[in-house]
Amino acid sequence: MAGNLTIRIEKSFDAISPESWSRLSGASKDPSSGTPYNPFLSHAFLSSLERSGSAVPKTGWHGHHLLLENESGTLIGAVPGYLKSHSQGEYVFDHGWADAFERAGGRYYPKLQCSVPFTPATGPRLLVASGYDQPSTELTLAAGLQEVTRQLGISSAHATFVADEQLAAFEEADYLHRTDKQFHFINDGYADHDAFLETLASRKRKALKKERRAALENGISIDWLTGKDLTEDIWDQFFTFYMDTGSRKWGRPYLTRLFYSLIGERMADDILLVMAKREGKYIAGAINFIGGDALYGRHWGCIEDHPFLHFEVCYHQAIDFALAKGLKRVEAGAQGEHKLARGYLPVTTHSMHYIAHAGLRHAIADYLEHEREDVEQMTDYLAEHSPFRKGDRQQQNDHNEKDGEDTE
Repeated sequence: MAGNLTIRIEKSFDAISPESWSRLSGASKDPSSGTPYNPFLSHAFLSSLERSGSAVPKTGWHGHHLLLENESGTLIGAVPGYLKSHSQGEYVFDHGWADAFERAGGRYYPKLQCSVPFTPATGPRLLVASGYDQPSTELTLAAGLQEVTRQLGISSAHATFVADEQLAAFEEADYLHRTDKQFHFINDGYADHDAFLETLASRKRKALKKERRAALENGISIDWLTGKDLTEDIWDQFFTFYMDTGSRKWGRPYLTRLFYSLIGERMADDILLVMAKREGKYIAGAINFIGGDALYGRHWGCIEDHPFLHFEVCYHQAIDFALAKGLKRVEAGAQGEHKLARGYLPVTTHSMHYIAHAGLRHAIADYLEHEREDVEQMTDYLAEHSPFRKGDRQQQNDHNEKDGEDTE
């Protein structure tokens, strides 16, 4: 490539130096890097997905990580990538594209997926080492993805949950732009949860207070577990919750028991378990990851059903923790209009798609134009029906638009 740069493909994170990876944007905990730390981009998280057997060829995730190196072999940029034989575990749905292309005689799979497996959280996808020119390196990586796609002779490359500030690089490289929405809580400097509730309409505020009281009836209490609290016994209990709920919701949970042991060993201080206890036994829990400026809610599970407990464990407690730690926002994962009533506002998410086949590309481009309009209209509608008082709602929407540049 130009400037004596080369892109090579690495199949496993275990073959990539953790030290080199930790200097990349989003994966670095150094505040001077300019990009807030995203725990999902850490070497510890990504390698744990592979080592645990969660994101491996057997499950349809063939590691195909792009490494951009200079003439001395120094890692200056990277893209976490996977050759996928299906579209499961991505949260950006392209099954219709695959079906249409294959009915027309094409072969959609394998495709190149640039993402964090099983994780609908926005972050950098074009990772650049500190000290290097960000825009030009990002453009080189975006173009490199296209070249790898062409050389492999595959249908497409997809970068999902892309940070707003990286959209320009993909657009310059002529990727197609897709949008969707999530719900995030934006911390407007509230002193505590009660201060946040004061910004809501009176009827909504009373309803949430009643909901929180009801969730903790029947002698239920809540514990926050992080760091050394995350013992193997705790992980055993949480995995039981995950398997029970995941089996009913998805049919086959994605993550193995070993995955939790690995992240508990490698990144315990980046993890918050919110656990509900009744009669001396944990009955439900939610896992969250702690970033440089955000709390990322992922999944939850339970072995007892109690009214409103899901909302308390997943949403209200996450807000409490974010306010206590001074985090700017809570990203509550994919989907869920029910989050709106709990103070989580709609935020636009982005993915970028390179489609090699001209006919398929034209059809998808036309579809995406209409889909983006629908997403924008729905996002505006939902924002107008938020639980905030009129003046506070507008203030929250303004914050939401401003912070949307670095959120899901």
